[in-house]
Amino acid sequence: MSRPGLLPLAELFAGLSLISVGGANVLFPSIRHAVVDRNGWLDVREFGHLFALSQAAPGPNVMLSSIVGWQVLGLAGLVVATLAILLPSSLLAFAIGRLVRTAAPRSWLGVATIAVVPLAMGLMLASAVIAAKTAHAGLVGYAIAALAAATVLWTRINPLFVMIGGTVVFSLSHASVVGL
Repeated sequence: MSRPGLLPLAELFAGLSLISVGGANVLFPSIRHAVVDRNGWLDVREFGHLFALSQAAPGPNVMLSSIVGWQVLGLAGLVVATLAILLPSSLLAFAIGRLVRTAAPRSWLGVATIAVVPLAMGLMLASAVIAAKTAHAGLVGYAIAALAAATVLWTRINPLFVMIGGTVVFSLSHASVVGL
């Protein structure tokens, strides 16, 4: 595995920061592609472990960037990746927020704000598919994910309970397969 310099790491995460419509989880496929497939900074197994760690740990989902930075370049990588993923999108959101506040609700900006919703949903769906592939979830995992999505979409059940239920069902199905 190759080790990047700080500048390529900063460029990667700063660029991804600007397309993170829908939150940090939508970046998962792009981060995986960049650090595993394109640059070879991590192998797929190592990346999967880092992703699992970032999701299991309390805190923001953007933690994946920090953990990747730490893994490939130590403390300096952690600092650079964290700042690069947070600053560009934060500054852009601040600037657009000020612009939206001064614009008329029916202006092109109001329409553009509404139009971003399908983009965010598509990016989240792509992240879910890539995460399932990386986790080797199989047909059972895809079925559970589809049922969870439908439950959240068409009921008023708290998504946390849906996530817990999906985790329990998947764990039990996996335990029965491996004979536990």
